[in-house]
Amino acid sequence: MNFESLGLHPLVLKAVTDAGYTEATAVQQQALPAAIAGRDLLVSSQTGSGKTAAFMLPALHKFASAPAAPAPAKTANQVAQSARSRGERTRFTPAMPKMLVLTPTRELALQVTTATDKYGIHIRRVKAVSILGGMPYPKQMQLLSRNPEILVATPGRLIDHMESGKIDFSQLEILVLDEADRMLDMGFVDDIELIISKTPESRQTMLFSATLDGMVGNMARRITKDPMMIQIAGSSTRHENIQQRVHFVDDLSHKNRLLDHLLRDSSIDQAVVFTATKRDADTIADRLNIAGFAAAALHGDMHQGARNRTLNSLRQGQLRVLVATDVAARGIDVPAITHVFNYDLPKFPEDYVHRIGRTGRAGRQGLAISLVNHAEGVHVKRIERFTKQIIPVDIIEGFEPKKKASASAPSSRRAGWRPGDGRTDTRSAKPATKPGQRTFVKPSAPRKDSAGFRGDRNQRGDTGRG
Repeated sequence: MNFESLGLHPLVLKAVTDAGYTEATAVQQQALPAAIAGRDLLVSSQTGSGKTAAFMLPALHKFASAPAAPAPAKTANQVAQSARSRGERTRFTPAMPKMLVLTPTRELALQVTTATDKYGIHIRRVKAVSILGGMPYPKQMQLLSRNPEILVATPGRLIDHMESGKIDFSQLEILVLDEADRMLDMGFVDDIELIISKTPESRQTMLFSATLDGMVGNMARRITKDPMMIQIAGSSTRHENIQQRVHFVDDLSHKNRLLDHLLRDSSIDQAVVFTATKRDADTIADRLNIAGFAAAALHGDMHQGARNRTLNSLRQGQLRVLVATDVAARGIDVPAITHVFNYDLPKFPEDYVHRIGRTGRAGRQGLAISLVNHAEGVHVKRIERFTKQIIPVDIIEGFEPKKKASASAPSSRRAGWRPGDGRTDTRSAKPATKPGQRTFVKPSAPRKDSAGFRGDRNQRGDTGRG
C-alpha cells in the first residue's frame, strides 16, 4: 500500500515522498487510517518497523489540516522582551504543546524529533522540540519559550519542568508513549502516571510497545478509550533478515582476540559492540582505537553534547565501530550498521531483540554475533525461547574454544553465513566422538593482527547497566 492511498495532507505527503518513502510498512498501513480518524491505538511492534511515522504522520496531518489560528498582537517572547527593556521582571509563560511524545531514552527522543522535522518540513507553523536530561537548562528554557506544538521528552526531565510551571498540558490533543515497555522496565511508571494525570481526558492516546502484556497492558487499558489494537508479527519480530550466530569463548583474552578478528572483516560497513557496563564500553573503545579501528564509546555517563557528537560521527561514517551499553539499543537508526556484536549478553531477552535490531534496518540484511562464555549457555537458551529461533553456533578456525560448545543449536565449522564470506559452506562437520571418548583440542596461538587488543582482567566486576 502506498502513502498516496492513505489520505495524508498534501504537505505531509510531499515530505514523505521527498524522503524517498513510497510504500507504507505493515504497522503504518493499519495505524495511519485509524489515527487520522482519531482512534486511540495500542500497537505491538518491534523496533525498525516504521512506528515513528505511524504516530507522527497522522499528527502532522491533523495540524496541517487545522485552520491557522490568528496571530496575537504580540507574542509571549515579544512581551517579555519589551518588559526586560524597561527593566521589569517577567514571568515565564508556560509552553502549551498540542502533542506530547514520551520516550525512554534521549537517543530515541532525538530520533523522533529529527523524523518529525523531516516529515513536517513543509508545515511552517508546526514546531517540534526535545526536552532531555543532560541538556543545558538555559537551552531547554529557550526551546520551551517557542511554545512548540510538538514536545518530545523523557519522563524525568519533563516532570522537572511541569513542577516548576514551565509546561501546561491543558491544550494537549495527542499523547504518544513510545517504547512503553522500556519506560516501565526503567522504573518510570510513577512518572508516566503523574504526567498522564495532567493531560485532558479528551486527548487521543497512542501507545507503542514490543509487548502489550503484563504491566504495559494494565496501563494501556487505563489510559485509553476504546482503543484499536494492532499487533505486527512476522519478519519484524523474528528479524528474519538478520543472520544470528553464537561464538563460545573460554576467557576474556579469547573473547578479545576473537572480537578483534571479527571486526577486521572487510564486509563490515559499521558495527555496534554492546557491553554490559559503562567502564567496559570506554575500555574496549580505547583498545580498539589502539588496534587501529575508528571506534568510540556511548553510554549514560556521557554528557548529552558528547553523545550527540558521537552519534553524528556514526551517522556521517566517521566511526566504524560504536561500543555501547544498552542505552544505545533503542533510538539509533543508522542504515550503514551491518553488524552487531554482543560482547556481553544482555540481562533480558527483550534487550537482545532491540540490540540486534540496530542492524538490518528497513529490510536490509544484517549479522548479529554473540560472544558467549560457556557458563552463559543458559542465557542463550532463554533468548531462543523468547525469539522462538535457534541461534546457530559458529567456530572459526584458529579461534576454537578449548571447551566443547554447549547450546541447543548444533555446532559447525562454518555454519551459515560467515562475516565476509557471502556464502554457505557445504563441508560436512567432523563426526561426533563415541560415548566416553575424550577430545583434545590444541590451543591456538594468538594472531599477529590482534596484538594491539588484549584482555588484562580475569573477572568483570561492574555489572551496572548504561
